[in-house]
Amino acid sequence: SRLESGETELKRTRVYLAPLVEEVRQTLQTRLDQKELSFSVELGPTPVWADEDQIREVIANLLDNAIKYTPAGGSIKVTEVENGEMQEFIVCDTGIGIPKENIPRIFERFYRVDKARSREMGGTGLGLSIVKHIIERHDGKVWVESEPEKGTCVHFTLPKFVRG
Repeated sequence: SRLESGETELKRTRVYLAPLVEEVRQTLQTRLDQKELSFSVELGPTPVWADEDQIREVIANLLDNAIKYTPAGGSIKVTEVENGEMQEFIVCDTGIGIPKENIPRIFERFYRVDKARSREMGGTGLGLSIVKHIIERHDGKVWVESEPEKGTCVHFTLPKFVRG
Protein backbone atom coordinates (compact mmCIF):
# COMPACT_ATOMS: atom_id res chain seq x y z
CA SER A 1 0.00 0.00 0.00
CA ARG A 2 2.93 2.37 0.70
CA LEU A 3 4.13 1.84 -2.87
CA GLU A 4 0.65 2.40 -4.30
CA SER A 5 0.14 5.64 -2.39
CA GLY A 6 3.45 7.02 -3.66
CA GLU A 7 4.54 7.71 -0.06
CA THR A 8 7.88 5.98 -0.48
CA GLU A 9 10.50 8.32 -1.83
CA LEU A 10 12.61 7.24 -4.79
CA LYS A 11 16.32 7.68 -4.11
CA ARG A 12 17.44 7.56 -7.73
CA THR A 13 21.08 7.14 -8.69
CA ARG A 14 23.03 5.56 -11.53
CA VAL A 15 22.41 1.83 -11.14
CA TYR A 16 24.01 -1.09 -12.98
CA LEU A 17 21.82 -4.19 -12.93
CA ALA A 18 24.56 -6.82 -13.37
CA PRO A 19 26.00 -6.43 -9.83
CA LEU A 20 22.46 -6.35 -8.34
CA VAL A 21 21.49 -9.55 -10.16
CA GLU A 22 24.71 -11.19 -8.96
CA GLU A 23 24.05 -10.10 -5.37
CA VAL A 24 20.50 -11.52 -5.46
CA ARG A 25 21.72 -14.71 -7.16
CA GLN A 26 24.18 -15.30 -4.30
CA THR A 27 21.36 -15.08 -1.74
CA LEU A 28 19.35 -17.62 -3.77
CA GLN A 29 22.27 -19.92 -4.72
CA THR A 30 21.30 -22.71 -2.30
CA ARG A 31 17.83 -22.97 -3.86
CA LEU A 32 19.33 -22.88 -7.39
CA ASP A 33 21.69 -25.72 -6.41
CA GLN A 34 18.94 -27.78 -4.72
CA LYS A 35 16.88 -27.74 -7.92
CA GLU A 36 19.94 -28.00 -10.20
CA LEU A 37 18.82 -24.92 -12.13
CA SER A 38 21.21 -23.33 -14.58
CA PHE A 39 21.44 -19.56 -14.25
CA SER A 40 22.84 -17.22 -16.89
CA VAL A 41 23.14 -13.47 -17.08
CA GLU A 42 23.75 -11.39 -20.20
CA LEU A 43 23.69 -7.79 -19.04
CA GLY A 44 25.67 -5.01 -20.62
CA PRO A 45 27.22 -1.87 -19.17
CA THR A 46 24.18 0.43 -19.61
CA PRO A 47 23.25 2.15 -16.32
CA VAL A 48 19.66 3.04 -15.43
CA TRP A 49 18.24 5.95 -13.38
CA ALA A 50 16.66 4.11 -10.47
CA ASP A 51 16.33 3.49 -6.75
CA GLU A 52 18.83 0.68 -6.17
CA ASP A 53 17.05 -0.84 -3.15
CA GLN A 54 13.71 -0.94 -4.95
CA ILE A 55 15.22 -2.47 -8.10
CA ARG A 56 16.97 -5.07 -5.94
CA GLU A 57 13.50 -5.96 -4.59
CA VAL A 58 12.16 -6.28 -8.17
CA ILE A 59 15.01 -8.63 -9.10
CA ALA A 60 14.60 -10.65 -5.89
CA ASN A 61 10.85 -11.10 -6.52
CA LEU A 62 11.32 -12.10 -10.17
CA LEU A 63 14.17 -14.54 -9.48
CA ASP A 64 12.32 -16.01 -6.49
CA ASN A 65 9.30 -16.71 -8.73
CA ALA A 66 11.51 -18.14 -11.48
CA ILE A 67 13.11 -20.56 -9.01
CA LYS A 68 9.80 -21.42 -7.34
CA TYR A 69 7.99 -22.26 -10.60
CA THR A 70 10.82 -23.92 -12.57
CA PRO A 71 11.10 -27.69 -12.19
CA ALA A 72 14.45 -29.28 -11.28
CA GLY A 73 17.00 -29.20 -14.08
CA GLY A 74 15.47 -26.13 -15.72
CA SER A 75 17.08 -22.81 -16.48
CA ILE A 76 16.76 -19.11 -15.71
CA LYS A 77 18.23 -16.35 -17.85
CA VAL A 78 18.45 -12.59 -17.30
CA THR A 79 19.06 -10.43 -20.38
CA GLU A 80 18.59 -6.85 -21.56
CA VAL A 81 17.65 -5.06 -24.76
CA GLU A 82 18.19 -1.46 -25.87
CA ASN A 83 14.79 0.19 -26.11
CA GLY A 84 15.23 3.87 -26.98
CA GLU A 85 15.46 5.99 -23.82
CA MET A 86 14.53 2.94 -21.78
CA GLN A 87 16.51 -0.19 -21.06
CA GLU A 88 14.47 -3.40 -21.19
CA PHE A 89 15.33 -6.28 -18.86
CA ILE A 90 13.99 -9.79 -19.26
CA VAL A 91 13.90 -12.62 -16.70
CA CYS A 92 13.05 -15.91 -18.46
CA ASP A 93 12.60 -19.38 -17.03
CA THR A 94 11.75 -22.84 -18.32
CA GLY A 95 9.08 -23.21 -15.65
CA ILE A 96 5.47 -24.34 -15.55
CA GLY A 97 4.23 -21.21 -17.34
CA ILE A 98 1.02 -19.25 -16.90
CA PRO A 99 -2.22 -19.95 -18.80
CA LYS A 100 -3.10 -17.11 -21.21
CA GLU A 101 -6.36 -16.30 -19.41
CA ASN A 102 -4.51 -15.67 -16.13
CA ILE A 103 -1.85 -13.29 -17.49
CA PRO A 104 -3.98 -10.09 -17.31
CA ARG A 105 -4.50 -10.64 -13.55
CA ILE A 106 -1.07 -11.74 -12.30
CA PHE A 107 -0.05 -8.21 -11.26
CA GLU A 108 -3.10 -7.86 -8.95
CA ARG A 109 -2.47 -7.98 -5.22
CA PHE A 110 -2.93 -11.47 -3.72
CA TYR A 111 -3.75 -13.01 -7.12
CA ARG A 112 -2.48 -16.54 -7.57
CA VAL A 113 -2.80 -18.62 -10.71
CA ASP A 114 -3.01 -21.95 -8.87
CA LYS A 115 -4.17 -21.41 -5.29
CA ALA A 116 -3.41 -24.94 -4.08
CA ARG A 117 0.10 -24.97 -5.51
CA SER A 118 0.83 -21.44 -4.25
CA ARG A 119 -0.10 -22.38 -0.69
CA GLU A 120 2.13 -25.42 -0.87
CA MET A 121 5.06 -23.33 -2.18
CA GLY A 122 4.56 -20.39 0.15
CA GLY A 123 4.24 -16.75 -0.81
CA THR A 124 1.55 -14.13 -0.44
CA GLY A 125 0.61 -13.31 -4.01
CA LEU A 126 2.15 -9.85 -3.56
CA GLY A 127 5.46 -10.25 -5.42
CA LEU A 128 4.34 -9.26 -8.92
CA SER A 129 2.09 -6.51 -7.58
CA ILE A 130 5.12 -5.02 -5.80
CA VAL A 131 7.22 -5.39 -8.98
CA LYS A 132 4.56 -3.58 -11.04
CA HIS A 133 4.27 -0.66 -8.61
CA ILE A 134 8.04 -0.20 -8.32
CA ILE A 135 8.56 -0.28 -12.09
CA GLU A 136 5.66 2.11 -12.74
CA ARG A 137 7.00 4.53 -10.10
CA HIS A 138 10.22 4.54 -12.14
CA ASP A 139 8.19 5.46 -15.27
CA GLY A 140 8.75 1.98 -16.66
CA LYS A 141 6.46 -0.79 -17.84
CA VAL A 142 6.24 -4.46 -16.92
CA TRP A 143 4.65 -7.29 -18.89
CA VAL A 144 4.71 -11.07 -19.14
CA GLU A 145 4.94 -13.57 -21.97
CA SER A 146 4.24 -17.13 -20.95
CA GLU A 147 3.19 -20.50 -22.24
CA PRO A 148 2.14 -23.41 -20.01
CA GLU A 149 4.83 -26.12 -19.79
CA LYS A 150 7.31 -23.91 -21.74
CA GLY A 151 8.14 -21.14 -19.31
CA THR A 152 7.69 -17.47 -18.57
CA CYS A 153 9.50 -14.25 -19.48
CA VAL A 154 8.89 -11.15 -17.39
CA HIS A 155 9.96 -7.93 -19.14
CA PHE A 156 10.43 -4.57 -17.47
CA THR A 157 11.80 -1.23 -18.59
CA LEU A 158 13.69 1.46 -16.69
CA PRO A 159 14.89 4.86 -17.86
CA LYS A 160 18.54 4.91 -18.91
CA PHE A 161 20.90 7.00 -16.83
CA VAL A 162 21.84 10.12 -18.77
CA ARG A 163 24.70 12.30 -17.60
CA GLY A 164 23.22 15.66 -16.66
